[in-house]
Amino acid sequence: MTKDSDVKQVVRARMARTGETYTAARAAVLATPDPRAQAYAAARAEQERLVGRLFADGRIERVPARRKVRAAVLLEVLARFEPGRTYSEKEVNEVLLGVHEDFAYLRRELVNYHYLRREDGRYRTAAAAPQRTAQQRQEIPAWEEHWLPGFLAGRASGQ
Repeated sequence: MTKDSDVKQVVRARMARTGETYTAARAAVLATPDPRAQAYAAARAEQERLVGRLFADGRIERVPARRKVRAAVLLEVLARFEPGRTYSEKEVNEVLLGVHEDFAYLRRELVNYHYLRREDGRYRTAAAAPQRTAQQRQEIPAWEEHWLPGFLAGRASGQ
């Protein structure tokens, strides 16, 4: 017997709508995929498609010109930083050199996209995901919305 009252309510609503038995309605409700999980999976698939061909052995082969692809690459680079930790510029450069020889460009872009914050020559990951305008959201991969808040909150998987 289901103990979760939210599931019971959804099952009973389906029973009233369809005339199904409790068991059939419950099975149908539980078989229905979670839309959040579907959106996360779609965003992850898009992220892998955007950056998969740009990285070799953990390094960026070339920095993309298109903003959406560049933002996707920056999200992958950002994952190499520890949320909440303060980094000196030298430490940031060392992390970025492990990704691409143009570490200054990557550092500047991470700050421009509001993934890193710079203050008095020290760097930290952003405290929260940046607010984006509608136009900016068109140029940012969906992965940012799904992964970034969890990453910045210190959850390893970003979820």
